[in-house]
Amino acid sequence: GLGSPHTLGWGLGALALLAAFGIRQARAADPLLPPRMFRFRNVTGALATHALLISGMFAFQFLAVLYMQRVLGFDEVRTGLGILPVPLLIGAMSLFLAPRLIAGFGPRPVLLAALVLIAGGLGLLGLVTADGAYLTDVLPATVPLGIGFGLAMPALAGLAMSGATARDSGLASGMFNTVQQIGASLGLAVLSTLAAARTATLLGGGAARADALTDGYRLAFRVGACLVLGAVVVAAAVLR
Repeated sequence: GLGSPHTLGWGLGALALLAAFGIRQARAADPLLPPRMFRFRNVTGALATHALLISGMFAFQFLAVLYMQRVLGFDEVRTGLGILPVPLLIGAMSLFLAPRLIAGFGPRPVLLAALVLIAGGLGLLGLVTADGAYLTDVLPATVPLGIGFGLAMPALAGLAMSGATARDSGLASGMFNTVQQIGASLGLAVLSTLAAARTATLLGGGAARADALTDGYRLAFRVGACLVLGAVVVAAAVLR
């Protein structure tokens, strides 16, 4: 669990290594990650927004699959088809609609609207039931998730790059991609642990397996929605 000595020990160790890395970069003559990058408002804001967005959104791909397979009884093929609307919408939005909306309204309004859509999609998944069905419990959430993510990523990447100088544009791009990997790893670890801990507690209390699993997934989806709402707050307050 999150409070176990194993988890806390490794977590504190990771924080210590991160702090040591920051100190080393601040003192190095030619740092790998120059501290000046964090003086660019849009770069810092975009990275923080990106971390929260990915932390909340990425676990959807894992937990929604588990819900469909372990609660709804889907096999691998039906599960893959069930998730398919999300990548299709992401591709369509990012390739065709996002450039037009960003050109017409600017990246910040598009990003804020997209983040609200994603939070709403995760919120819908936070209502799934043990006796639910794909058409009523999962499919309605895939639409705002796919549309929102397909609009959010181009807008967010543009804001991150616009905040850096030409000299630092490559570094900003690398930081953006690195934050995506870190956010995905941390988000999946935390949300899946929350779901598993909640399920274990309910099973220990005598709850039915399907009910316990579903309640764990609901908790994770709701926390994910809160993380994305946090991204909305950061984007609204910091990005320009």
